[in-house]
Amino acid sequence: MKKIFIVFLVFFSILISCTQKKPLFVGFTNSDIEYSGRIDTVSLEAAQISWSGTSIKLNFEGESINAIFSDENGENYYNIFIDNEFSNILKLDSVKRSYELASNLEKGKHSVEIFKRTEWGNGLSNFYGFKINNGKVLPKSNVKKRKMEFYGNSVSAGYAVDDLSGRDLHDSIYTNNYKSYAALTARHYNAKYHCICKSGIGVTVSWDSLIMPEIYNKLIPTDSSSFWDFSNYSPDIVVVNLFQNDSWLVELPNHEEYIKRFNKTPPTDNQLITAYQNFILNLRKQYPKTNIICTLGSMDAAKQDSKWIKYIKTAVNNLKDNKIYTHIMPYIESNTHPSEEDNQIMSKDLINFIDNHIDW
Repeated sequence: MKKIFIVFLVFFSILISCTQKKPLFVGFTNSDIEYSGRIDTVSLEAAQISWSGTSIKLNFEGESINAIFSDENGENYYNIFIDNEFSNILKLDSVKRSYELASNLEKGKHSVEIFKRTEWGNGLSNFYGFKINNGKVLPKSNVKKRKMEFYGNSVSAGYAVDDLSGRDLHDSIYTNNYKSYAALTARHYNAKYHCICKSGIGVTVSWDSLIMPEIYNKLIPTDSSSFWDFSNYSPDIVVVNLFQNDSWLVELPNHEEYIKRFNKTPPTDNQLITAYQNFILNLRKQYPKTNIICTLGSMDAAKQDSKWIKYIKTAVNNLKDNKIYTHIMPYIESNTHPSEEDNQIMSKDLINFIDNHIDW
């Protein structure tokens, strides 16, 4: 009798294990995944993610959901949102692995969003797909009608916005593009959001080797052969917030990047104006009908008497284009990058300008 019971128990266990469903794998090419930002989804193995503020969204039913990633350097951080509520911060490993995003979910419709906090200087992330337990994929949400795109430096990246120590710490855990004025403004309008930014970057000279005119058209900014197809995304509004780093570096004639760009000959006002003007012209060629806002702020290049404001205004006036605007955001005196509160002030200021000047 005991042997019969054991045999029955083994048989029952096998039966249960056979009837349990395997997790549903949702590959990165699944058409119900909503990508936002410049993400390379043409790769045969994974979606490649570089730019700040890029995001991956999925609607689904299920008890739990995992995402499969690998990361070039293991230095990228992502915000996780479940059902539009912040859940946690995900730090990726350099090896390919599965990360649990949510578990013990109630029956019914759910959503997950994975939002990139960090900058492309931290390395490339590879997204392979989702795994859903006891569930299914649901269609995408309604497509957002408005589209925005931002070109900027550390201010637009949300550099150190989560550092509350006042020390402007470099550790990437403190960078959070989600809290940047750029992301705040896009969410205010429920607009699709692209953010082409890098800490330290300028129009004519940067703290690192690349300037914005050399990467603005890249899909993967570290790959010189990887070009973005501008026909994939036509924004209603483009915001350019550049020249802060130029303003510092032109005062450092011994810096290697100064020497590389200017050969120890100080750039003239006309050179700086022309460089900015040409960059805006390049954007206009890609977006013939888009509203372009040329702004600056909120660090010291945006001071009221700053020559960099004059450079921008002169460049815009020279272009004689009634859909290219100049708007300088308020200078906020600080020894650090803009705080979360500063970014909120900047966003409100930009929203006010848009509401009063652009019909979209």
